[in-house]
Amino acid sequence: MLIKTRLALTISAGLLLTGCSKQPEQTQNTKVAAVEASTVQNPFFQQWNTPFGAPPFDQIETKHFLPAFEKAIAEHKKEIAAIVNNEQPADFDNTIASMELAGALLSRVSGVFFNLTSTESSDEMQALQRKVSPLLTRHYNEISMNENLYKRVSTVHNNRYSSDLRSEQIRADKLNAEQTRLVERIHRDFIHAGANLTPEQRTELATINERISALTTEFGQNALNDSRAFKLVLEESDLAGLSTAQRNAAAAAAKANDMPGKYVITLNRASVQPFLQFSERRDLREQAFNGWTKRGDNDNEFDNKSIIVEMVELRAKRAQLLGYKHHSEYVLSNAMAGKPETAMDLLLKVWEPAVVKAEQEREWIKEIMAKEGATHKLEPWDWRFYAEKVRKEKFNLDQGEIAEYFELENMLEAKFYVANRLFGLTFEERNDISVYNPVVRVWEVKDSAGKSVGLFFGDYYARSSKQSGAWMNSFREQQKLAGDVKPIIVNNMNLNKPAEGEATLMSYSDAVTLFHEFGHGLHGLLSNVTYPTLAGTSVPRDWVEFPAQLFEHFIAQPEMLKKFALHHKTNEPMPADLLARIKQASTFNQGFATVEFTASALVDMAYHQMTEVKDLDVREFENQVLSDYGKPEEIVMRHRSTHFGHIFAGGYSSAYYAYMWSEILDADGFDAFIEKKDIFDKETADRLYKFIYSRGDTLDYFEAYEGFRGRKPTTDALLRNRGLD
Repeated sequence: MLIKTRLALTISAGLLLTGCSKQPEQTQNTKVAAVEASTVQNPFFQQWNTPFGAPPFDQIETKHFLPAFEKAIAEHKKEIAAIVNNEQPADFDNTIASMELAGALLSRVSGVFFNLTSTESSDEMQALQRKVSPLLTRHYNEISMNENLYKRVSTVHNNRYSSDLRSEQIRADKLNAEQTRLVERIHRDFIHAGANLTPEQRTELATINERISALTTEFGQNALNDSRAFKLVLEESDLAGLSTAQRNAAAAAAKANDMPGKYVITLNRASVQPFLQFSERRDLREQAFNGWTKRGDNDNEFDNKSIIVEMVELRAKRAQLLGYKHHSEYVLSNAMAGKPETAMDLLLKVWEPAVVKAEQEREWIKEIMAKEGATHKLEPWDWRFYAEKVRKEKFNLDQGEIAEYFELENMLEAKFYVANRLFGLTFEERNDISVYNPVVRVWEVKDSAGKSVGLFFGDYYARSSKQSGAWMNSFREQQKLAGDVKPIIVNNMNLNKPAEGEATLMSYSDAVTLFHEFGHGLHGLLSNVTYPTLAGTSVPRDWVEFPAQLFEHFIAQPEMLKKFALHHKTNEPMPADLLARIKQASTFNQGFATVEFTASALVDMAYHQMTEVKDLDVREFENQVLSDYGKPEEIVMRHRSTHFGHIFAGGYSSAYYAYMWSEILDADGFDAFIEKKDIFDKETADRLYKFIYSRGDTLDYFEAYEGFRGRKPTTDALLRNRGLD
């Protein structure tokens, strides 16, 4: 998953310069002195004399953020005002490039703050986030709705193919391709943000945006707080079926919660999902499952249902205000899919064979249940447990056995190895760079010539202050406009921290996720563009997942498993027969997995294709939508609405389908290596770098894919890989 915190995309906003009331001289002088003192002490107002100019986390405190945001916003307003008030005719340099350079301090503060709200949450940070988010929305609204700024952008846009870019002053050089694309994107984003609306409509839009921002923050905080409020506390006698590694992880979680001698299952996926797979205690599985699926839906202070209703209604209103039929049409107008019908066609093309496959898997499960004499009905909290039994019976494959070969250190080495073979990158761990939590690690990334590319932060362990899931983000993005700015990229996961001295073991699924997020990380690290708006992962959701999902394929290759899937105790490579069994079972339970994912995508699309929101009951809405599509009742959405952070606390609203869309690209794209019979084929890797990982948003996405692959993508590989062909 990708989470973007870079708010200096200029255009989700505009500018209203307001005066301040005159205060008594003594009070003013006191405040000035206080501001000067805080400026001296606030690390955001100092030059960061750290390696790579990395954030000095050992100096940054929560109290520094609000004054930093206030100062940064004020500076950004002055910078925008200077562009607007420039008496020279609008051209690329004095308007577009100047906008790109503006807001540097705000980008710096935001990059640190929003990473920490996701990883180091506290009551103080949450309260600050509730204050800061609407403040930023208001600021960016003002920029995007500034009529005079938009006029200057429009002038550059209208002249983008002309040599007459400075009105009466003729330029011999026209805009290059990257500059032209930047102008088109910024102009489009202005329109998308309401620049063409009447003053009354802009006021209404600004109010809607501010409210959505506040709701988004509240939704994410509720989901986090409701998740950490749940703890399934177990005794030794409750652990039947769990492996030693799982027991150790549960013991470590208990110790972290000041419950020595106990065992704790949390709602982090790495904790609860293995419990659902292996615990022989059906009653406890039900408790864990209900806790997991009802996050944000417990009718308590952290309930998200009313937030969803209001947010869906506001999004529909905003889309219609901007001239779109509904939110989905608004979002997809700037995506590869182009329109909701295209995304829905893909989802349904996958949904129908997935349901058939899931029904077959259900019959296999019922056969196992009958053999074991189970008399109870198959329920959602039973599926993973019995699916593991089916896997073991049909393929002689035990997930617990597999996990013994997937140790974190080896998997880190594996992903770095792939990056080296493909792109010539090396990773040197640095212990002299300040981090925000002791578990965070930092690597300096170098290219094949030994030149520094950037920094890579890895934050792999779950904790109560951290949101669930896995994601990539950046503290700083690559650009060349303000000098040779190196990216600072971070990957987050939520693995169980093992007991002292024990290895960090992960499931095969976790290893795939590790590679996925590193694919996003490489997309940020290898960015090679001039302008920050076009850098790295600043692309539509249905394109941004492609580089990440393509990278997943490497860990599944036999030569990689032989080299890096080493037993955590013996260091012996995974046996050939186990490799063969893994390959044989590669499409097992894919009906379940595909239905689980696609159900969430279909509900996302259903919410956001509503043109009128009336009497919306979240639980009933989910049930009705998925019942109409014929979802098997034993499978629930991968993300139920009330904790569906992708669409209600992130940037994937009406775009969760993007993972499936990108899977068409990644499955077909990886075949380019398979066809060469070399997963590190240099010519293919060079094209991958040239057209995908280094390009940011500087090239049309279909052109980029064809440049890499040599042709348009097909769905054949996707259906084959999921066993749905």
